[in-house]
Amino acid sequence: MKFTKKFISLGITLLISSLGLHAQVWEVGAKVGGAGYMGELNPNNPIKMSGLAAGVFVKANFDPYWGLGLHYMHGTISGDDAKSNLTQSRERNINFKTPLNEISFQLDFNFLDYFTGGGRRNISPYVFGGAGGLIFKPTATYDQFYKTYKWQSEGQSQRYRTYTLSAIYGAGFKARIKNTSFSILAELGYRTPLTDYLDDVSGYYATKYVTSSEKPLLTEYEHAFNIISDPSPNQIGARDTQRGDGKKRDSYMFGTIGLSFSFTEDCFNFLKH
Repeated sequence: MKFTKKFISLGITLLISSLGLHAQVWEVGAKVGGAGYMGELNPNNPIKMSGLAAGVFVKANFDPYWGLGLHYMHGTISGDDAKSNLTQSRERNINFKTPLNEISFQLDFNFLDYFTGGGRRNISPYVFGGAGGLIFKPTATYDQFYKTYKWQSEGQSQRYRTYTLSAIYGAGFKARIKNTSFSILAELGYRTPLTDYLDDVSGYYATKYVTSSEKPLLTEYEHAFNIISDPSPNQIGARDTQRGDGKKRDSYMFGTIGLSFSFTEDCFNFLKH
């Protein structure tokens, strides 16, 4: 939680510091769309959507070209080896579903002098980049529902953190609704987080619990751990063999459409009175 609060404070500080800039136009908006990811359970398709996404933002437009915004996005990503076209993935048989909560600040650049800053154009393509704080909590369903982020499914000495930083980059297109202060927008944004555990898969298979003549039955915990760490048929993943794809990071993305409303500080002051 301290991690999230620091990001919120930083974004708000940056926005407030822009108050002294000349000809500032504020913008508030909301976005809806889809979320996707690339990692062990989707290694090849960078535009595959696996869940829904929605978000809100507030932005300060410094001029027709540049704007700085504070954004919140919520989305869900998922994957299932059983539905893969790859034989090796189907044999591994892992699945996951991960809710994502992201708070970020992003810098936008419009290629044309868009109206939300005194410009003349009612349309513009744009690019954006920034940094965000991400909270993610992978889950899976096998014989029952598991919060896999609470297990050291690859035999780690401790749990991985379920929060991290993300680099953000993307592009979009916006258009003004005729003779209004509203804009419609469509954008595609990718994120590179500092983690490889969005899907709870990264490294190698862990040592499994086994029965013996002295211990003919597994405990409930041991049985659950074996299923979570290796849900393949007959537990085919041998200790220290590859469970992940060897890459250091997963990635995720949001593809959204949205609506925003722009207003000047003079308008805001008028509304206060």
